[in-house]
Amino acid sequence: MPKLFKEPLLHFLLIGALLFAAYGWLNPDTTGPDNLRIEITPGVVRGLEEAWTRQWRRAPEPEEMAGLIDEFIHEEIFYREAIALGLDQGDTIIRRRLAQKMEFLTEDLGIQAEPTDRELQNFFNERQDEFKEPARLSFRHIYFSPDKRGTKARADAELELASLSTTDSPQVSDRGDPFLMQSEYLSLTQRDASQLFGAEFGTAIFALAPDGWQGPVESGFGWHLVRVSGRQPAKLPDFDSVRDQVRLEYDYERQRIAREAVFQDLRKRYEIVRVPAENGS
Repeated sequence: MPKLFKEPLLHFLLIGALLFAAYGWLNPDTTGPDNLRIEITPGVVRGLEEAWTRQWRRAPEPEEMAGLIDEFIHEEIFYREAIALGLDQGDTIIRRRLAQKMEFLTEDLGIQAEPTDRELQNFFNERQDEFKEPARLSFRHIYFSPDKRGTKARADAELELASLSTTDSPQVSDRGDPFLMQSEYLSLTQRDASQLFGAEFGTAIFALAPDGWQGPVESGFGWHLVRVSGRQPAKLPDFDSVRDQVRLEYDYERQRIAREAVFQDLRKRYEIVRVPAENGS
């Protein structure tokens, strides 16, 4: 008998029995029919199916759907028992997750009504800057490496610039230093150029005019002579061509407004008290 009481499994069962007994004594009403009823509604089934489809890019097979429902039931039972035992208390991850789900519920309130074309068109007109296609630039460059030339890299670039024609397009493949990436770029946005070469380089080349070789312009790699070959100004696309994007932004804005409105309404129910530290600080 003493050996039996040393078994870990027996300890686990005893602790579990004590926990559930204590819970039942402290919460006698939570075992009612409502708490023991799990409804598999069409909304639940649709949510499981949509989540599967987003992940696997196809609808679940009948056997897979049955497995998803079984998994939902398994999770729901353990979730309810964990909440009943108070296991969610003091858990930061659960706290954040539940708050996030509450936000999702409030966001759903903001997109229940289908927007009209006039509403989307007005939204587009009011936020034209957000939908503008950015300016684009095409250019060639000659690179001068500080690793190879040291402090002379910029001076060497200035000397090379003086020898280049400002009207013709000379062969430049043998000028400057080898560059790991391309020597010519077509139709880059300023953001593209900044990601490739650094923010200062992106800003500098978009200030250049298509007027022969210019520079030196500094990048995260070194110094460059740059020849702008083409420029496309920013432009506003037709509404019809970006309607789907406008709808996404419109829904996002309505979700944000709904979330904030619900939060402000709920906040009125709470008293926010700042409790000072024990040392008075």
